[in-house]
Amino acid sequence: MDWLRKEWFLIALLGAIVLASLWPELGASGGLLRLDGASDVGVALIFFLTGLGLSTTEVGRGLANWRVHVLVQVSTFVLFPLLGVALAWAGAGWLPEGLLLGMAYLCALPSTISSSVAMTVIARGNVPAAVFNATLSSLLGIVATPALLALTAHAGGAQLEFMPAVIKLGRMVLLPLLVGQAARPLLGDWLARNKKRMSLIDRGVILMFVLNAFSDSVRSGLWRDHGAGLLVEALVGATLLLAIVLVLTTWAARRAGLSTEDEIAVVFCGSKKTLASGIPMARLLFGAHPQLGVIVLPIMFYHQVQLITCSVLAGRYARRN
Repeated sequence: MDWLRKEWFLIALLGAIVLASLWPELGASGGLLRLDGASDVGVALIFFLTGLGLSTTEVGRGLANWRVHVLVQVSTFVLFPLLGVALAWAGAGWLPEGLLLGMAYLCALPSTISSSVAMTVIARGNVPAAVFNATLSSLLGIVATPALLALTAHAGGAQLEFMPAVIKLGRMVLLPLLVGQAARPLLGDWLARNKKRMSLIDRGVILMFVLNAFSDSVRSGLWRDHGAGLLVEALVGATLLLAIVLVLTTWAARRAGLSTEDEIAVVFCGSKKTLASGIPMARLLFGAHPQLGVIVLPIMFYHQVQLITCSVLAGRYARRN
């Protein structure tokens, strides 16, 4: 029962895929639940809550450690995209185009705030640096993610117009985030008291997007065209990507002569990719793309693999310290 409580979100994600496969008309666009009609509200709600929970005081404490900042942001927005292009080149011709686009999208995403900081805390690393870099990455992602996709999305057989994407993300991501930040003096304490309940809303919206995306893809012939092997390909690709980045960020931090505490921040912030922002942003950037379910598969698997792997690493760092 403890395992079920801890892993309910993973089970729910898999359940959404199964439900979409068995009954696509339930969650598909224009289907019984009309989930596509609530997508804009769901995106705005997620980023409003993100802004509401963001402490500028904590962010400011990590400002001075520039070497950590450079390594984390280079890993997130340079190393990952280069690896994504390499994977797309290696997989061209035998991996589905939607999956290649999903890998390019995964590699263009910013880091995640919550789990980056949580793992750094467990490992006894430089928490202020982790908070600063995860937050900076999320803000840079509003421009960097569509820019990188515009450069690399052709590897997955798609084109993305940069400026319309940035304007859309500014309206649906940055604006709600700023409104949430402005409301923090009034609602910040309330959010802290109700953090668990709000996380349920956050994850509920993500599940709604996943169900909608997979329902649309199943209705467009997802399993008929690709089969269950698609899941294995996405899992292997995500796992390989994480392994490479963990090795390279650890090596880079040690070559730079960073302390163990700073190395921890670099490894965890530089290897993370955000599911909480990634799923809603995919909906904004790709809209009603018939392969949206395939596109979000890599980030879904990457999220779970990084949580398991980084939990083990955090424990080892903590014992070493």
